[in-house]
Amino acid sequence: MNAEQQLEVIKRGTVEVLVENELIKKLLNSEKTGTPLKIKAGFDPTAPDLHLGHTVVIHKLKQFQDLGHSVIFLIGDFTGMIGDPSGRSETRKAMSKDKILENAKTYQSQIFKILSPQKTQIVFNSQWMEKMSAKELIKLCSQQTVARILERDDFSKRYSHQQPIGIHEFLYPLIQGYDSVALKADVEVGGTDQKFNLLMGRELQRAYFQKPQVIITLPLLEGLNGGNKMSKSLGNYIAIDDSPQDIFGKVMSISDDLMMRYYELISDLSLSDLNVLIERLKAGTEHPKEAKSKLAMEIVERFYDKEAALKAFEEFDRIFKHKETPQEMEERLICWKEDKIWLPRLITMCSDAVKSNLQAKRLIKQGGISIDGKKVVCENEEIDADGNYILRIGKKRFVRVDFSKES
Repeated sequence: MNAEQQLEVIKRGTVEVLVENELIKKLLNSEKTGTPLKIKAGFDPTAPDLHLGHTVVIHKLKQFQDLGHSVIFLIGDFTGMIGDPSGRSETRKAMSKDKILENAKTYQSQIFKILSPQKTQIVFNSQWMEKMSAKELIKLCSQQTVARILERDDFSKRYSHQQPIGIHEFLYPLIQGYDSVALKADVEVGGTDQKFNLLMGRELQRAYFQKPQVIITLPLLEGLNGGNKMSKSLGNYIAIDDSPQDIFGKVMSISDDLMMRYYELISDLSLSDLNVLIERLKAGTEHPKEAKSKLAMEIVERFYDKEAALKAFEEFDRIFKHKETPQEMEERLICWKEDKIWLPRLITMCSDAVKSNLQAKRLIKQGGISIDGKKVVCENEEIDADGNYILRIGKKRFVRVDFSKES
């Protein structure tokens, strides 16, 4: 693609491109010289798993990769020990180096479900930060003022509310910005919550006599129920390492409006094909469930393969369209000496997601529990603690329950 065509692909799903004219010049120069641009994105390994929200940035890296540019996936093992203060109302607890490195290993295996291993450079910012002398760190700190750092919304709020701010937290945006200096990045990609840190990279590159990077901000992907961003703490996420069946089922559970958001941000569907899909949905020539099913299959195939995507589709169709039980399901052995067991108690024993008997009773009342295909209607029902049952919890969770009198 020429520079103009590349720009159209790159801008898809973005919030801001700062500065677009600079990006056009970089693309034109790359086209003229045959030199790929260095595209950087950084992730702090503060948790072991990546979810679909993270892949918005990773998918943008893949687009750059497909356009022939060099992708640098930066693992912030050094910055991770500080903790990103973005959006935080309090200081993060420090993480150990060992835990961060353990999480980093899972990141490396997960990103290659999207990016090409042969075309991706993985770097750790400890490579240069641990070698930085105290003199060099002081020089880095001298490039910014406290007033500038306090312009950050999160720091400003904490300062005005007299909430503690650790001095080490002020270093975070400086070190993330310096990563761009160390890598001589042409472009840095990140979420909208990272805008201050990304801009810091531009400023520091100027201070170190480099051409400033272009920054591209991307929206934060909403979770399965819409509204809030996708987050493990909110339980509204799709993990990259989820099973094909779980990924398929979770995608099928999102709203039709949210489906189009996912198509725009994480689908490989071309812009022209996406516009055709939008028109077909408007005209009623394609049903939203059919479009959602295609999206679910695409995401499963990306993280696994085409065969796994097809099996996930068939399993979903069998369970939800034909009301059959899944071929494979979780099994729980319940040791229970009494002849009867109170159903809410059994539900909490079979599902980590149901935390209390009260929550279990609420599920029963909402019609979300069935035993051997029969919906339970009584909140206080007791069943025989003998033999085995197929317990369905909610829409997607099936558990084969076996009872034993021996502890």
